[in-house]
Amino acid sequence: MAIIDLMTALMGVSMGFLAFLVIGGISGASAWIFYPGQSKGPKPVKLLLAVFLGFVVAFTSSYLGQYLGFFQSGQMLEWLSAIFAACLVGCIFTALAK
Repeated sequence: MAIIDLMTALMGVSMGFLAFLVIGGISGASAWIFYPGQSKGPKPVKLLLAVFLGFVVAFTSSYLGQYLGFFQSGQMLEWLSAIFAACLVGCIFTALAK
């Protein structure tokens, strides 16, 4: 029984990690691609940095909100805060980088 509980806990952590990677990655990449402003040529390093920054912010906002007691894991507010924070930081990074 303990093995099943451990597997369930580990699968939940890995799925959360993958979900935040996708949410943050899409938010960071879309902020870089669609943000208005003149781009100084294709710079894949800055695009990857925007994707990574989006992932880190989505992950951080989720766990910070859980720690402060605003929501629990899996609630809609958790996902909305992760998406909003990743988009906001992606836009700020892109505005400063372009």
